[in-house]
Amino acid sequence: MDDLITSILRDLQKELTEEFDLNFKRGAFFNEVWPVKRTGGTSRLQKSGKLRKSIQSVITGNKLRFTSSEPYAAIHNEGGEITVTEMMKNYFWRQFYETGQRHWKYLALMKTGSKITIPKRQFLGSSPEVERAIEQVIDDNVRDYLSNLNFK
Repeated sequence: MDDLITSILRDLQKELTEEFDLNFKRGAFFNEVWPVKRTGGTSRLQKSGKLRKSIQSVITGNKLRFTSSEPYAAIHNEGGEITVTEMMKNYFWRQFYETGQRHWKYLALMKTGSKITIPKRQFLGSSPEVERAIEQVIDDNVRDYLSNLNFK
């Protein structure tokens, strides 16, 4: 029975890793399209590919967990607000001087303590598509397991 659970977890790991990676290609969490930048173009999550490459999955015991090493992963996946700090303002100024892009100046001119709303751009988590993938992987593995049993 442990072999069955291990097989299910490994197949789920492979299937969901592929699906979550495809979210970045789709620019959506399955069919929930991510908000685009105010300045147009693709979503911020697709710019460098750093977040996409940081996603890892780990099987521990009977659990499969997906994580990201990037500190900003959770705020993009779940959405929320961040408070502008003096350190952030300095970063925004540096970005403005390096790139000349006006949105950095706008951010740099915000008052310390102001709130920035980060829209939800989910790339990991539960959804009807994930639930269907889980059911399919379990069904396939149980069917294979039962077909390999020798009943005498």
